Amino acid sequence: MAELVVLELDSRHQAERFLGAVARMSRAGVVDLADEALAWRDDDGRVRVRRLTRRTRSAALSGAVCGAAVGAAFLAPVAGLLVGAGGGVLAGRLLVREPIDGAMVRRVAGCLQPGRAAVFALVRQSRPAALDVLREYRPMVIRTSMSTEREAALARALRGQPVPH
Repeated sequence: MAELVVLELDSRHQAERFLGAVARMSRAGVVDLADEALAWRDDDGRVRVRRLTRRTRSAALSGAVCGAAVGAAFLAPVAGLLVGAGGGVLAGRLLVREPIDGAMVRRVAGCLQPGRAAVFALVRQSRPAALDVLREYRPMVIRTSMSTEREAALARALRGQPVPH
């Protein structure tokens, strides 16, 4: 089961750099995310939210292309395209069984100070090396679905403090 981690960062720019580091670690197999989102409050106070995981859309597109190719072999590319796109949407929704709640993202973002940002991640798995990379961005733990002890250990580790075992 994935665990929700919500981290606050100094700015949208810093949060985007943070997410870039997370993406690189994901490609390297250091972290495995089920879903992610970025929220920030503009200097004028408006809340902005950007969903980052678009598995449903990309799965639908992939399904449509594959369906059209298979359909072309049977002289029915349009039917194949429609069936493939539908199958891709279904597959994409199954990939993200526990999407991050959009209402919760907006509530948390509404509490941010203007100019600040929050990163929301459903983490399936991570290695300790991830903390070494993420520590340089100085994120602050806002909320997690972890136990109180594990959340406190994560907060200490992100601050560079020793974590008791």
